[in-house]
Amino acid sequence: MTETLDLLMSAPFWVAVLRMATPLILGTLGVLLCERAGVLNLGIEGIMVAGAFIGWLAVYQGAPLWLGVAAAAAAGAALGLLHGLLTVTLSLSQHVSGLGITLLATSLSSYAYRVSFPKVDKPPTVTPFAPMEWLQVPVLSAQTPLTLLALALVPLTAWVLYRTPLGLAVRMVGENPAAAEGQGLSVAGLRIGAIAAGSALMGVAGAFLTLAAFNAFFFDMVNGRGWVCVALVVFASWRPGKALLGALLFAFFDALQLRLQQAGGGVLGVELPYQVYLMLPYAMAIVALVVMARRAAYPQALMKPYRKGER
Repeated sequence: MTETLDLLMSAPFWVAVLRMATPLILGTLGVLLCERAGVLNLGIEGIMVAGAFIGWLAVYQGAPLWLGVAAAAAAGAALGLLHGLLTVTLSLSQHVSGLGITLLATSLSSYAYRVSFPKVDKPPTVTPFAPMEWLQVPVLSAQTPLTLLALALVPLTAWVLYRTPLGLAVRMVGENPAAAEGQGLSVAGLRIGAIAAGSALMGVAGAFLTLAAFNAFFFDMVNGRGWVCVALVVFASWRPGKALLGALLFAFFDALQLRLQQAGGGVLGVELPYQVYLMLPYAMAIVALVVMARRAAYPQALMKPYRKGER
């Protein structure tokens, strides 16, 4: 117990928590934007893979790191536009379209990697973002600029959604698209725009993995983080501030299970299989989701196609 408490009080542990939370923060904000506009985007897993690959490939080809991030955002936005075309314009199933986007993006990234590097034994590397040591703030100084960007986007997203006419319009098309149309707003335009913006954030979340957390692209590196982001949005009741809390909470248990595995001495004197530690963050996420989902006020038009002129 004493060793566990010492672990929780150590700065390196919280550095790891914030680093592991960064892609979750970006991805959860992306899902939140889509769902606030009334569209479920299950393409996040594939979009994160595509963002990770495109961002890394751009930097590997000689582009600056921030240009790689921009390329990842553009790739995410393009896949988001495809999802918007299928779900908003053509009114196809949001579940099927999202899963199709995930399969398409993952497969294309795998194919492009194999074609670009047909004879490599290990993934080529790039020089990733460096920690912000100049910041001289505990925990934050050990992070990269993308973590600072993710943290800054939380209040910015909240301000846009709740303090601007654009945010009001996005929330309106997610709650009552007929009323939005009655006000002269383009439901399709707002929904597709929100999907593109949210998907761009998902692409940046993927780019964080290859340009900050690691320095290479490898398969399965997203490892289900996209699905966790979808669950975190429900946990957060579609609010950016709670989304940040949920991402930090999941990252806390994820970092904790890694440290407990490394300690290898069991918890409270009881030896446990490593699989118990692996499932710890997901088990806690399920418990939190069950508790919070009962009280969640979801957007009323979520997953409901809307055709212009219909009432």
